[in-house]
Amino acid sequence: MVLCNIRYLSFTTYMRMPKYCLLLILLHTYLVPFPQVDTNLLKKIYDRAINLNETKADSILYYADYIDAQSKTLHFGNGDILSIRLRGISAELKGDFEEAARYYLRSLGLARSLKSQIYISSALTDLGILYVNTNNPLKAKEFYLEAAKLPMEGKDVSEIERNYSNLGAIYNKLHEPDSALHYLKKADDIARPYSNQLDLSSLYNNIGNAYFAKKEWDKSLNFFRKNYEANLMDGNQEMLWYDCLNMADVYIEKGLFDSARKYLGLTEQITRQMNSKSKEVDVADLYAKFYARKGDYRKAYGYFERWRALDTARVNEETQDLITELQVRFNVKQKIQENKLLALELDRQRLRSRNITLFAFGLGMVALAVAVFFFLIRRSNKKLKEQNDLIQKQNDKLAELNAEKNSLISIVSHDLHGPITSIRMWNQILQTDASNFNEEQKKALARIDSSAEHGERLIRNILDVEKAETNRHKLSLEHFDLKIFMEDVINAHQPMAQSKSINLKYDAEEKSVYILSDRHLVNRICENLLSNAIKFTPSGKSVWIAVSDARDAVHIRVRDEGVGIPKSELPALFSRYSNISSRPTAGESSTGLGLSIVKRLVEELNGFIQCESEPGHGTLFTVVLKK
Repeated sequence: MVLCNIRYLSFTTYMRMPKYCLLLILLHTYLVPFPQVDTNLLKKIYDRAINLNETKADSILYYADYIDAQSKTLHFGNGDILSIRLRGISAELKGDFEEAARYYLRSLGLARSLKSQIYISSALTDLGILYVNTNNPLKAKEFYLEAAKLPMEGKDVSEIERNYSNLGAIYNKLHEPDSALHYLKKADDIARPYSNQLDLSSLYNNIGNAYFAKKEWDKSLNFFRKNYEANLMDGNQEMLWYDCLNMADVYIEKGLFDSARKYLGLTEQITRQMNSKSKEVDVADLYAKFYARKGDYRKAYGYFERWRALDTARVNEETQDLITELQVRFNVKQKIQENKLLALELDRQRLRSRNITLFAFGLGMVALAVAVFFFLIRRSNKKLKEQNDLIQKQNDKLAELNAEKNSLISIVSHDLHGPITSIRMWNQILQTDASNFNEEQKKALARIDSSAEHGERLIRNILDVEKAETNRHKLSLEHFDLKIFMEDVINAHQPMAQSKSINLKYDAEEKSVYILSDRHLVNRICENLLSNAIKFTPSGKSVWIAVSDARDAVHIRVRDEGVGIPKSELPALFSRYSNISSRPTAGESSTGLGLSIVKRLVEELNGFIQCESEPGHGTLFTVVLKK
């Protein structure tokens, strides 16, 4: 189910206001000369900006600058706190949570110095939402409780309803539906007399989710349907998406699959209109649950794979070590065969030298030379034939060993990939109904999923390295926007970076950067470089990703503040199983396969890769691909 948190509008009550009114506010902002700007207009601009979504993050920053500049002209004392809060919201929508937290804390400090309950409440709510978005619901609960405990005097109804609704949402997230309903019913009692003025969509969404957690399907559906009808009239696409997805989930639980399919289709349609990758993840996840409940496991698995492709992969060290050990054993065996071939070659060289000596000696033996010469040549040729036969047998044996190796790779690819995929699918089905599990059981399910995911990654790495010459990827060229593509790659690695408190910073040109290439191979290149950068960067540092257009080529740069690589090790960096002295900063496992794969994939795309590094000062990888 999907939960809603609400931001509070400090000046304008959050009513169902016609969109053309908001448009007039913006037109007024641009068309009226500066002398006519007053504090009321700045407040209206602020109230408008606070409701913009992630696609308008830069616009929010523009409004913050405008309010800041005009406040100084008007000597508007509260202008600082308004512009600082907007900067925090803009940073949060861009995924720069550390920067957002700094602005929110500055906003809270200013609010407390002004002793303004409304500004304090807004700042506490912003910090709560920030911790929800960074998967720390317990910390978010602390801020929401503090906001709810503020004195009621001077608060309007929408602010009180917002505080209680947010507390309900966070208790839903903590799987405590009874506590959630306690606060949500308080919010409903306070807001119901003003239902014609206030937008209660988020409140009813959260109440529906609480009853869903309690398995009271009809009560849950009643609230979602009420929301759906109201938001359908208002044309609120964002809330309609929540309503349709949640109603589809209820119908799945009730076994009414036709109704569930109808609302899943509506949710998918809205997702395409909004072009939201995060919403696409939730839709794929619910489709997997829908088909699993119907017993159509083939389709369930298809949507599960689609969800997995959009989600972030994790690595299991134990499985990776096992596969690495197999690779090392094979390398040792191959080295033994190479040494045998070298010994045979030396024997042949010795025989050749001996023949030359015998030939010279035969010339000195005039009478006996011819007979001895032919005799020795005959014997030498016989031995040479024996040696060549032996070499041929060794080559045949090597070919057999190589075939066995390829057979092993096929077994790893086929026999292991199938069970691992099955494990992941059934584990996902278990997770869809995990409300009856305790915390240890939920952790066990997460570890199962992580182990299976890592197994798939390792199998793919072995196949990429060992079968590069015999099973190359068939290029599938398409024209796509590399700038948007890279945003998806970065979003997929955010959880991995957040787990180490690493900031991912994206620097791209304002215009689109189009490239004609294989999307799959480019994704593999970027995934390897970005996951390596996170792996070798200490906690609290940053990783920069940049995309730039250079006439007939594009440049992809990944720079970290990691441990760096000694110059003496750079020449062997892209070789198979390279063993460099730099180690991952959090004990992560590294097989030395990733950069070898990256180099091969870049060369397949007719590009090249460069590395610049210095120990203690990080590493910069630059990939250049032809358009």
